Amino acid sequence: MRVVISHDGDVVTARQVGREMAKQSGFYGSDLTLIATAISEIARNIVSYAQSGELVFSLLEQGARRGLMVVARDEGPGIPDIELAMRDGFSTGRSLGLGLPGAKRLMDEFEIQSEIGKGTTITMRKWAR
Repeated sequence: MRVVISHDGDVVTARQVGREMAKQSGFYGSDLTLIATAISEIARNIVSYAQSGELVFSLLEQGARRGLMVVARDEGPGIPDIELAMRDGFSTGRSLGLGLPGAKRLMDEFEIQSEIGKGTTITMRKWAR
């Protein structure tokens, strides 16, 4: 499932789609809230810094394990210093600087690739317990 992100309303849509797909993968309760929050943070970063991008959602199966993978892509300015951007409190905008590090804490796996002038790709995975 793919959700194009270009304005605040798309953040809400991405959150809803991610939550529904997480339910299909066996998540319930507070895990649904954690996943939806991570999705919101990443989608909001796309709107704030890249203006447009996409989130792609996939159900995962690895043996008996089930999970959800979220891949966020944009063609924005890129992140000049990923290590700095992953520190709590760092922000180039007017936010609290919790988006990227917060999303990483909420998910089980988090990878980020970014190239200046070409964009950013974030891959997040959460496994059902």
